[in-house]
Amino acid sequence: MKNIKIYFLTILTPLIAFIFLYKTKSIESTYSIVFFFFYLLFFKTYIDGRRLSEKNIISKKDIWKLIIPGTHLKYFKDLYLS
Repeated sequence: MKNIKIYFLTILTPLIAFIFLYKTKSIESTYSIVFFFFYLLFFKTYIDGRRLSEKNIISKKDIWKLIIPGTHLKYFKDLYLS
């Protein structure tokens, strides 16, 4: 996922789906909270780790360390700007 357009498409697609489901009232509040926490804690962490791993910034075995709060800020430039 070295291409930044693919990366942004990958991280924004679930949010767009969530907003659509929320606006059409197709999702209950409990499920929306579960979805949002799953997105933040697991999906986004894995996608960010995979991007950093493919850019040879971190190793694949260190992807799980991105779940620690504040770790994403260390790699902000590499994730979102390049």
